[in-house]
Amino acid sequence: MTKTKLDKMLQKHDRLIHSEDMKIFSHTQREKDNWILHTLMAEGCDTPFKFRRTQKYKSLAGARVNMTYYSDVEQVAGFEIDIFKIVRIKRA
Repeated sequence: MTKTKLDKMLQKHDRLIHSEDMKIFSHTQREKDNWILHTLMAEGCDTPFKFRRTQKYKSLAGARVNMTYYSDVEQVAGFEIDIFKIVRIKRA
């Protein structure tokens, strides 16, 4: 059986998680330096998903997406906050 790029990526990086058909209920975009920071909230998950790109995207609020991500911790105002860093995202 031929392995897809996703299968190869998941096998090579054991920390990666892949979820399919997740419904996004919130998508914010904001500028920081030369990047657009994107924050997503998915139904059934209290942890934000984050990624950055050079351009704005059409809003993903209400859309279903497939995401590949890993768990990380971010410092905000002296507090450690759990986040998911998105490596790959596609509409389902």
